[in-house]
Amino acid sequence: MRHRKHNHQLGVKTAHRSSLIANLSCSLIENGRIKTTLAKARALRPFIEKAITLAKNAHATDDAAQKVHYRRLAIARLRSKPAVKKLFDELVDQFVSRNGGYTRIYKLALPRLGDAADMALIEFVEEAPKKKAKKKKGASKKVKSSTKSAEAVASDSSDGKHDTVVEVKKTEVSKDIDGSTEVTKSSKGNKEVKSKESSDSEDSDVAEKKEEDK
Repeated sequence: MRHRKHNHQLGVKTAHRSSLIANLSCSLIENGRIKTTLAKARALRPFIEKAITLAKNAHATDDAAQKVHYRRLAIARLRSKPAVKKLFDELVDQFVSRNGGYTRIYKLALPRLGDAADMALIEFVEEAPKKKAKKKKGASKKVKSSTKSAEAVASDSSDGKHDTVVEVKKTEVSKDIDGSTEVTKSSKGNKEVKSKESSDSEDSDVAEKKEEDK
């Protein structure tokens, strides 16, 4: 008979179940909240709270050997050194004043689409205090240097020292042998042709018209 031997089987074997709970614990430590099935959340809750108790015991003792011992026990259960380091060094501060009940479970209204399993959120009761991000020194130096250069340019322009650049188009003038026509070429390649003979003939025609009118 199985009297007083009930635990969360989750429909898998022992090795699979221990690996599953360890992975869920590491995800909860890293993210602070995870979404999983209601059965897995209920199986995870006592496991992660026992790991938090190990972290509190290590935090309370002054013996270095005991600290290492509790940390090794947590590593054996969670199977992840980075997760254990975060739990023992960062997250343990928010659980020092609590005597239990380190996690809470929210049952979600919508079941999972594939098999209609009940879904839930499991999270820590208190959030860890966020550390302020340190400002980079190199970025501040670059900003200061850019502001100084802008002020220097402004002062130079106010004193009249700032030179202005003027673009001048170069023209090329070529003359024929007779000197009757002039061709000007701009930098853009446009050509203008002026004929002296045509201008002289137009002037004579205008003079003859004036005499006829008189």
